[in-house]
Amino acid sequence: MKRALEITLISAENIRLNKKPVKNAVVAVRAEPGHECSTKPAPDKGTNPQWNENLVVDLPLHAGFITLEVKCKSSSGSYKLVGGVTVPASDFAGDFGTPEGYVRFLSYRLRDSNGVRTDGIINISAKMAAPALARTYEVPRPEIRVPVGDQRKMVAAGGLVTGFPVWYAQPCR
Repeated sequence: MKRALEITLISAENIRLNKKPVKNAVVAVRAEPGHECSTKPAPDKGTNPQWNENLVVDLPLHAGFITLEVKCKSSSGSYKLVGGVTVPASDFAGDFGTPEGYVRFLSYRLRDSNGVRTDGIINISAKMAAPALARTYEVPRPEIRVPVGDQRKMVAAGGLVTGFPVWYAQPCR
């Protein structure tokens, strides 16, 4: 079973690769291995790209983290990692009692491929999408009527006998 995470990749600050501003920066979002989605390249080049792009990511119930990676296109056409961050699902899934669709604005410092902190920061907003309403089927319950005692008293009580189950424990042998 999965939940839908709506994430808006707003912008980044002070993004550099080898101390140079980046061009065509994209953000890749991964909630589980093998399932990655990404933004379009940022229209502006430099150290402060802006995407303002919404992505919907399927988030498995067992997922504890999502990964955000800022990448830029190199001259050879491949993408190089500028920086990334692993975000705990609890940051946007919310606490018990948080209303569905509650938007959280979050900023994270990026780390390079060696795990060293960079000066780059990524700004996002995230919310858990409201789950699709499951179809529920109501099973009719049969009425159990047991006539007991005086008919006049039964009519006054609605004709039903109410009781509580009692468990009788037999000794072990």
